[in-house]
Amino acid sequence: MKLSARNQFKGTITNIEKGAVNGIVSIDIGDGHEIVSTISMDSINGLGLEVGKEAYAVIKATSVIVGIDD
Repeated sequence: MKLSARNQFKGTITNIEKGAVNGIVSIDIGDGHEIVSTISMDSINGLGLEVGKEAYAVIKATSVIVGIDD
């Protein structure tokens, strides 16, 4: 798999919360870090995502907002 996105994190799916239209997929990327993403149920089913399977979290953003507490 080759992608232009530089932020690619390989991990293991730890949880999938299935909804009517979308689902929430949690991926453990190691060192106590987890990435959680909301994707369509069509994508979850089409990719055959299941708890325990390896998957990639790919992040491609055109803008990132940074903030601090007052």
